[in-house]
Amino acid sequence: MGDRFNTVAGWALFAGIIALGGAIVSSKYFHEARPEKMGYAIEGVEAEGEGGASGPSLNTLLASADVAAGEKVFAKCAACHTANQGGANGIGPNLWATVGEPIGQGKGGFAFSDALKSKGGQWTFENLDHWLKSPREFAPGTKMTFAGLGNPADRANLIAWLNTQGSNLPLPAADAAPAAASATAEEAATNGTNAAESVNGAAPANAAPAGGPAAPTTGKSE
Repeated sequence: MGDRFNTVAGWALFAGIIALGGAIVSSKYFHEARPEKMGYAIEGVEAEGEGGASGPSLNTLLASADVAAGEKVFAKCAACHTANQGGANGIGPNLWATVGEPIGQGKGGFAFSDALKSKGGQWTFENLDHWLKSPREFAPGTKMTFAGLGNPADRANLIAWLNTQGSNLPLPAADAAPAAASATAEEAATNGTNAAESVNGAAPANAAPAGGPAAPTTGKSE
């Protein structure tokens, strides 16, 4: 009886060893590593932040800016800034007539950081846009703790509103349409010329001779 039990126990132990060994071997052959790039590529769909249009330029956004919306955006700044004429400095300087002023200067003796005082230049529309997008990127070492406004339209609206607070500089005109539009217009003009030549009896360029196939274009002068 005891020998029979030992035999059964031995076979059970042997089977367990075989199963464990099989699991180890299979894990070596069928190991699923995490792919370097997750997901599947879909043709015609660009990854976020890659390619695509960059959006309207600052000039175009300023040309159509919503001043009332800009005043609402300023509510995010009101905890540290005033913008009325004669307003007091707070955690940040009073912003009356800021657009066009020298950077890091004036403002009733406000203690600007060395990063801003040494920046140089003026608060142009472009500099304000860069500053509002990321103060720390515009002037590394600034005391400004605000992270920035990521929406270009919000920045343009805010700049347009600030411009009405004592600066009143002329806003830029919207940028011209992309070159592709000009190429399309040129192509349309060429097609119109060919149509006019056909009406007047002249054969357009590359037209097929009467009763024969179209003459191939070789790119060589004869």
